[in-house]
Amino acid sequence: MTATLTPPVRIPKGAVRALGLLALATGALESVVTPTLPLLQRELDMSPAEGALLSIVLLITGALITPVAGKFGDRYGGKRVLIRLMAVVATGGLVSALAPNLPVLLLGQVLQGAMVGALPLSFILVRKYLPAGESKVAIGTVSGLFVGGGMAGTLSAGPVAEGLSRHWMFALPTIAVIGATILVNRLMPHDAPDRSDDAGIDWAGLVLLSGTLVTLMLVLALAPELAAQPLVLGALVVVLAAFVTGWTAVERRAASPMVDLRMLARPAVWKSCVLTFVICVGTSVPVYLVPQLFDVPADAYGFGASATEIGFFLLPGAVAASLAGPIGGIGARRYGSRAVVTAGIVIMVVGLISLAAIHTEIWHLVVGKMLIALANGLCVTAMVTSTATSVDQSDTGIATSLVLVTRVLGFAVGSQASGALLTAATPAGSDIPAESAFVTGFVVAGVVTALALLVARTMSKGVKE
Repeated sequence: MTATLTPPVRIPKGAVRALGLLALATGALESVVTPTLPLLQRELDMSPAEGALLSIVLLITGALITPVAGKFGDRYGGKRVLIRLMAVVATGGLVSALAPNLPVLLLGQVLQGAMVGALPLSFILVRKYLPAGESKVAIGTVSGLFVGGGMAGTLSAGPVAEGLSRHWMFALPTIAVIGATILVNRLMPHDAPDRSDDAGIDWAGLVLLSGTLVTLMLVLALAPELAAQPLVLGALVVVLAAFVTGWTAVERRAASPMVDLRMLARPAVWKSCVLTFVICVGTSVPVYLVPQLFDVPADAYGFGASATEIGFFLLPGAVAASLAGPIGGIGARRYGSRAVVTAGIVIMVVGLISLAAIHTEIWHLVVGKMLIALANGLCVTAMVTSTATSVDQSDTGIATSLVLVTRVLGFAVGSQASGALLTAATPAGSDIPAESAFVTGFVVAGVVTALALLVARTMSKGVKE
């Protein structure tokens, strides 16, 4: 008896468009906090350190959930997991929209972080149902719409928050997310689960890494207030050390670790991780400080910009970041990864030191932020290329997860350190930090980024064509 072969299911164009709309909506929802952070700090009576925490919790959740989402997608089906993750994102968006205070808003942002794990699942679905050539086009389209959504969110968040309220700037993109998710559920065929992977989820590693990141954020956020309470600060440091030690031990022994630390022994991987951490620290400092500097009253040393104006001023940086990926890819093919990373580091150092030295005009900040966004995109693209080509194909996911965790740590440390710096430099009874705090932040970030050149010069030249 001859077995009947079932022809592969081909997704309709409407399903790809629905995924694109979903990427557009999630990109908008992800980006609304950055341009409106000064406004949120005033309305919710947040310190700069608390504002920094709000700006990164979504990213932390994404780093934790992405590897779990991938495994669940293989085990239970990509569409099934994607729809459930987007339900979590929509819940988070509604919680953020209704939040009366900072703790509730933080909870909403934590839930919204599931979107970071949802985007790769959409790529998996596209690759599963489309031929290689068409899937590349579809993935590029979805990625481009996510970036476009981020730009739209950056521009629209301020006008919506000021014209309606901060609640609506979360509610409107959340409604779009819900609508796009319904379309994906209707148009995307169900994919069969893959039961061949019997490895369990590394729940212990996930819990311990979560504890590590949360404790680290608490230490950085509370450091200015805890300076007068060394015992409390010391206790938090001990807890942090315990989480790190426990997580390291679990990951080394786990059959299917969330992050395979043994991969760090490879020079190409640990160099990529070190570079990623340092560059993300350098990038995150201006990402947090520049909107704060725009917000400082004009009668002090700032510009008194509204949330709408801040979004407009940040847009050129977002455009530069979107262009950096293709430019970095072309540069890596022509000149090699090391040359692109080195060029990116130099551009970022120039941008940071320029911001520290000259920030008396709006265009100074706009140009400096553009240089840093361009440099970050160049470096990230080149390092991903370098990492992907330096390990076996079967190890690409493991190496990528290490870089992802390192990226989150870099952004978290840079943002929280910047927030703590502004908090410590704000005189009692005032809402305006000393100008020297901004200068110090930019200079320190520039020096730290410059140190990355010591590692970059030891990289292999990378692939050339």
